Amino acid sequence: MIHPRTQLAILHDLCIAVFAWILAYLLRFNLEPPAHFLTEMWQTLVWVVPLQGLAFWHFGLYQGIWRYASLNDFRRILLAVLLSASAIPLLFWMLRSNVVIPRSVLLLDPLLLLLLMGGNRLLYRMWKERQFSGSMGLSSEPVLILGAGDAAVSLSRELQRSRLWHPMGMLDDNPDKIGRSLDGIKVLGTLDSLSAWAERASVRQAIIAMPSATHQQRKRVIDLCQKAGVKVLTVPSFDDLLSGRVSVSQLREVELDDLLGRDPIQLDDDGLHRLLTGQVVMVTGAGGSIGSELCRQIARFRPSSLLLYDQGEFALYTIEQELRVSQPELRCEYLIGDVRDSARLDEVMSHWQPAVVFHAAAYKHVPLMEQRNAWQAIQNNVLGTWRVAQAAQRYGVSKFVLISTDKAVNPTNVMGASKRLAEMVCQSLQQPIGTRFVIVRFGNVLGSNGSVIPKFREQIAKGGPITVTHPDITRFFMSIPEAAQLVLQAGLMGQGGEIFVLDMGEPVKIVDLAKELIRLSGMGEDDIKIEFTGLRPGEKLYEELLADNEHTLPTPHAKLRIAQARAADVDLQAALLSWAEAPQQSDAAVKQVLTRWVPEYSPDLRSH
Repeated sequence: MIHPRTQLAILHDLCIAVFAWILAYLLRFNLEPPAHFLTEMWQTLVWVVPLQGLAFWHFGLYQGIWRYASLNDFRRILLAVLLSASAIPLLFWMLRSNVVIPRSVLLLDPLLLLLLMGGNRLLYRMWKERQFSGSMGLSSEPVLILGAGDAAVSLSRELQRSRLWHPMGMLDDNPDKIGRSLDGIKVLGTLDSLSAWAERASVRQAIIAMPSATHQQRKRVIDLCQKAGVKVLTVPSFDDLLSGRVSVSQLREVELDDLLGRDPIQLDDDGLHRLLTGQVVMVTGAGGSIGSELCRQIARFRPSSLLLYDQGEFALYTIEQELRVSQPELRCEYLIGDVRDSARLDEVMSHWQPAVVFHAAAYKHVPLMEQRNAWQAIQNNVLGTWRVAQAAQRYGVSKFVLISTDKAVNPTNVMGASKRLAEMVCQSLQQPIGTRFVIVRFGNVLGSNGSVIPKFREQIAKGGPITVTHPDITRFFMSIPEAAQLVLQAGLMGQGGEIFVLDMGEPVKIVDLAKELIRLSGMGEDDIKIEFTGLRPGEKLYEELLADNEHTLPTPHAKLRIAQARAADVDLQAALLSWAEAPQQSDAAVKQVLTRWVPEYSPDLRSH
């Protein structure tokens, strides 16, 4: 059933086709066509208009909405008109008709069609936008757009239709654009003039429309906004604008990622397609922050099946609900299971035969694992890794990727030592043929479960104070999507037994992180206090990505290096398995044994 508005659009175009054909004859004969030409005009009209209507339908003129008429719509009109103009003389030649159509009519008719069909759509769009902008009255708020590129132009069009804001102008550092108008919006000056223009135009809102800007450029613009005392919003990042359209609904507040984020990652998409497309891929810990993001990234490469394995029911349910909406065509299996459960792992792997396994399941909260949970850290992080890795070998998994941590380097806590032991487990299992074990080591990710960011936001929402353990404590940070992308890239590049180290950039002081969050919340340090509580058990002032006795080798990817770690002992497997399967042990006993297995481990005596 054709929509009523579509029916009106079709009727409009057919009427325009009739009018254009008649007008072409009238213009050809100075509004006084001879009688026999008038007769032929009506005779040919019966054939011409249906033919043009078919061309209009063929080129999809009725799939769009006139209110959003664009250059693509005009391109389709042009193609439809050119096709019909070429087909009309061919049609009458095939009909062997004696009708003589003046050549000037064959030229005038397509010109009139283009003018009338395109012009009417443009007028309708202008009328609708004027109607919306006129209805805003005094309720809409003036805003400045920061940037004057394609995203800014697209955003300005959306804002002019919005009831909430109306653009007062754009600011951009390109001197060639200053003083010019883009889609009716003037480029007023440089970004440094933001304070002056905000005061002159009484603007309290600014929108950053620079999706491809580096994080240094974005941070500078955010600082300018804060100095000018204007609230700042931003369009999504360049990767999020795949549709090529910026809408008001996509605007969001500036996040910490915008300040600490890094430049986009270049992935080997062809290689990742070879690794993942059409394959069965399994992710353990799929409900966690890293595991769930890995699932989102893997889904882009269209595996034949994606196995999501997690022991947490609610975490698995959450990612299930998301993927059912965002990836309805992707075949996913949501599997409850413990990584220590060999029988369950055998059932899953024997049935689905995964080609690639990403092992993200882990206990990773340092203070929790340090006191009264040390044995559980060994059970989950070491024994769990062992059993998933051995199942992968038994069932012919091509590649096994272990997600490790910077806390495994010269560890001072049980969590870090257990992850270093998990690395050694994978290295010891590596054989010349069969499953290739790849280890990826990186630091903290912004917004992950258990990270300081959600905790700081909650403390700010309660009015403070923000608690920081030490004024000099530093950590490496990256965004969750970036970490997941680099894990995929390392998994592709790994040939077996390597420890890949991600380029985490420069370490960030946690106290500076807290101050940035306070600023982004629109408050100052006088409003939200920062309190220092002292280092927690097992916590270091700074994290390292490489142990002292390790060195790295470059890889073809600029953000990945290979750590040359100490080789695992040859007798590791039997002895370690015997210990990990032993009955419950005390924290002190666990730490004592860990010093033998991981010589670089220096336990924190405060936690004893």
